[in-house]
Amino acid sequence: MPDEKSHTHPNETDREQEYVSKLYARLDALREETASGLAAVQKESGGTPQARSERDAASARFSERLSRLEAAERGLCFGRLDLLSGTRHHVGRIGLPDESAEGDPLLIDWRAPAARPFYVATAAAPEGVHRRRHIVTRGRRVTGVDDEVLEGAADPGDALAGQAALLAAVDAARTGRMHDVVATLQAEQDAVIRADHRGVLVVQGGPGTGKTAVALHRAAFLLYDRPRIAAQGVLVVGPSSTFLTYIGQVLPGLGETGVLLSTVGELFPGVTAGRTESTAAAELKGRAAMQSVLEAAVRERQAPPGSRHFIEFDGEILHLDGELIRSASERARAAGLPHNRARRVFVREVTWCLAERLAERTRQLAAALEADVSDVLAEADVDRAVRGDLAGLEGVIGTAEPARAGEIVDEEDVAGLHRELCADPDLASALDELWPSLTPQRLLEELFADPRRLAAAAPDLSEAERALLVREPGGWSPADVPLLDEAAELLGADDRAARAHEEREHARQIAYAQGVLDIDAGSGRSLQGAEDAGDGDEGTLTARDLLDARRLAERHLPQDHSTLAEKAAADRTRTFGHVIVDEAQELSRMAWRLVMRRCPSRSMTLVGDVAQTGDAAGTSSWDRVLGPFVEDRWRLARLSVNYRTPAEIMDAAAGLLARLGPGAEQPRSVRRTGVRPWRRSTTAEELPGVLAGLAARGAAEAAGGRLAVIAPKAELAELARAVASRCPGASSGADPDLTADVVVLEVRQAKGLEFDSVLIADPAGILAGSPRGRNDLYVAMTRATQRLGILHVGEPPEELATSVREL
Repeated sequence: MPDEKSHTHPNETDREQEYVSKLYARLDALREETASGLAAVQKESGGTPQARSERDAASARFSERLSRLEAAERGLCFGRLDLLSGTRHHVGRIGLPDESAEGDPLLIDWRAPAARPFYVATAAAPEGVHRRRHIVTRGRRVTGVDDEVLEGAADPGDALAGQAALLAAVDAARTGRMHDVVATLQAEQDAVIRADHRGVLVVQGGPGTGKTAVALHRAAFLLYDRPRIAAQGVLVVGPSSTFLTYIGQVLPGLGETGVLLSTVGELFPGVTAGRTESTAAAELKGRAAMQSVLEAAVRERQAPPGSRHFIEFDGEILHLDGELIRSASERARAAGLPHNRARRVFVREVTWCLAERLAERTRQLAAALEADVSDVLAEADVDRAVRGDLAGLEGVIGTAEPARAGEIVDEEDVAGLHRELCADPDLASALDELWPSLTPQRLLEELFADPRRLAAAAPDLSEAERALLVREPGGWSPADVPLLDEAAELLGADDRAARAHEEREHARQIAYAQGVLDIDAGSGRSLQGAEDAGDGDEGTLTARDLLDARRLAERHLPQDHSTLAEKAAADRTRTFGHVIVDEAQELSRMAWRLVMRRCPSRSMTLVGDVAQTGDAAGTSSWDRVLGPFVEDRWRLARLSVNYRTPAEIMDAAAGLLARLGPGAEQPRSVRRTGVRPWRRSTTAEELPGVLAGLAARGAAEAAGGRLAVIAPKAELAELARAVASRCPGASSGADPDLTADVVVLEVRQAKGLEFDSVLIADPAGILAGSPRGRNDLYVAMTRATQRLGILHVGEPPEELATSVREL
């Protein structure tokens, strides 16, 4: 084993305290300098649009820098590397330069290449490191140091880097929030975080391997290491809003703000996915076949065969016959545009065709009239004197031939008819019926509300499957969001009305600004002061001499100070430089299509465990979900060490894991607690009361930690009330407070979370609650860092009968 020094060595602790105090003094100075720069920039006003843009960019840079400096307060410095060369590096959350630009940095950012040996050096491969020191702090006070001397030490095999610090962090009571682990990252985790792979990186790891921590720290690393990604931001997709709350402090704690945390159900702006639906309906909506259903639903709204209309225009009846509609729709589809943009082609084709028909009808009437007049003149004996007078007029009007019938209506007349047709409300109504302008919400609402439309769009689905989709309008479920996103791609946006409104509003602002300038000019005020007014000095400057109405209006436009992530959250079409998906095995095929649209570069990190797939629309194969998008151009990395879950709990779950499939692998736990999981039997009637008593006792045993009660969704409300009766302050519901001492959750809410103690209520109910009940029970059994208890009704499920001891 490396030489492990106790963190109580007073001389070394004092020595590190002196250096850490120096670092905090430098941090304070940089904060003050940055805050002053930000204040100076924010005081600037006016100038050209370019100057204002530069001011806003500078303000954003100062604000981001200040956020990083403030985030570094907790645990600023956590390590030191003593190299064989004699060089010494302190490692921390951020890099701190020396006051002299030419000096070595006082503190190396944990993401810098020079800091990598802190995580990967071993006695067998010391990476030029003589000693690695972990510095333990509380606030700005150094409380101890832990040393590992690597030079000349025997190869410890599977020894952990900074084992004392790591185990102290794992054994510490949970707080209900995840914190960063930059001080205790291990070599296999660091390898994933710094991986240079530019495409899709899949990180497969079982419970307790730190998948989520790795994913979040990789986001921080990429924002530091790759400017292109930092410029576009990072999207982190999690399985639930509860999970996002749990991890919400990690990246801000690392000083990173260019990240959007979201569930799939939150990735369609303006939609709140709060509607509930059956598991079967959600699974059906997640199938890849729904892409074809939506494509057919859109086609069905594009001038369906048999459509025809008669409208009255300027006293005439116009016939929108089948041939006209067919020809116009074929041209519109041939344009290869989304539905709403193709609608413009359809409308243009129909209105121009009708205009030509009207023009041709006018030509025909003129030709008929000309023929009638010619016949009359031929039959009549026109007086020779009259013909002589007509011939004499040729010298006045020229020798041009009289206008023929075909020249009576020229191109300008046809264009005029076209404009009149476009403004005709009856024609507009007919065109809206033939090829309506659709929103994704309208398309899906009308599709799901109409069995006839569903039958036409989904002939390959069974009648029972289509019945799962039928519903009344009102609200959206999480499984609807990928369908809305798919519909948005098929429909496209017709933003002409919005652009026209924006242009009108801009013109109004300019007109208002011009009025202000006119009033200012009429008042006789000058820039030299009111006392100069009326003195007849033509050289006096006024506001109108320095800016026009357009520049004045631009000066008062509202400035957008939102972050990249906030802008992307409000704009469905905005993409990210990198996307991280946690619990990626849960995503349906349609959800993957949505996520892939958010990252055209396919720069992604996907973390998950197929053995923990609980969603009926989820996957058991990475190749199956990634193949349609990147074929075989993805890389798999594995995390094999379980840092969180004690060996006793993993041994109890091993039998269940074996039943999940031959490919399931159990990660190796690095610690034992000496506390074996237990199970206890009760009756259905006594379950709530017994559970409440056990929860009260478990909360007391947790001694300031967190206890989770994980129960079947169908029984959650009843059991939560029972627990709350014995554990005041216990939290439950759609958005539970994870910082509460006791929280009651369903399995989906517990995914990715960890607690000191876990009580599982009615495991048979969890097994029966979904098509992947065994996966769900496996998730529930592996959430605890210390203690696990199971309360079952009657005989235990066979998956637990022999692996968990009975009380």
